[in-house]
Amino acid sequence: MEKRRRVRAFEDLLVWQMSIELVKRVYVLTASGLFSRDFGMRDQIRRASRSVAANIAEGYRKKRYPKMFVSKMADADGEATETQVWLDFARDCGYLSPQRQAKLTAGYEEVGRMLGGMINYPEKFSA
Repeated sequence: MEKRRRVRAFEDLLVWQMSIELVKRVYVLTASGLFSRDFGMRDQIRRASRSVAANIAEGYRKKRYPKMFVSKMADADGEATETQVWLDFARDCGYLSPQRQAKLTAGYEEVGRMLGGMINYPEKFSA
């Protein structure tokens, strides 16, 4: 039987760690090329991707208040979905290859699945 890791801070959450890795990839991909001329799209993708990790961190700090915890995790899930929409736009505009877009989208879908588990079972994260 696998032993569960002890989560002491939001940085210990696998979902937060994954969201940070995705933010880094988004920043690298949007640092040059066509994104360097389209500040609106670049800034929206970056803002939405950053918000995923930020909402996870905020929500985890509020874990003793289940409704607030669920609300922030739902916000994080919404930001992950928004990021996916912006990635679709970027692909459709020729800013991202379909392969890069698909890889990032798969990462955000996994984050969304993990957030769904947190939303459905907040008691597993309560203080």
